[in-house]
Amino acid sequence: MPSQPSVAQLQQPAEVKDALALQQQHYDCTPCRLMGSAVFTGMGIYSYASGMRQLRERNLEIMRSGSRFGLGARKGAIYVLSGSLVGLGVYRLTN
Repeated sequence: MPSQPSVAQLQQPAEVKDALALQQQHYDCTPCRLMGSAVFTGMGIYSYASGMRQLRERNLEIMRSGSRFGLGARKGAIYVLSGSLVGLGVYRLTN
């Protein structure tokens, strides 16, 4: 059985690094990590599927517009966005 701290020990302020270490120990629970990871990964998958579907639907409209940003740039932006979100999901799960 651990001994009780004395009155003198309780009256002294705690070390800052010890208090921060104690807070960090219970800062992030496993269900929070799983939920955050699932949300980021799901957003990445959804943004990829939705973005590619919209590009297929508006392919002719984009080609006729003569915009500086053609299909390649738009697909690249969708790849970067969805890849970043999935990467954040993996990062959230591991860290």
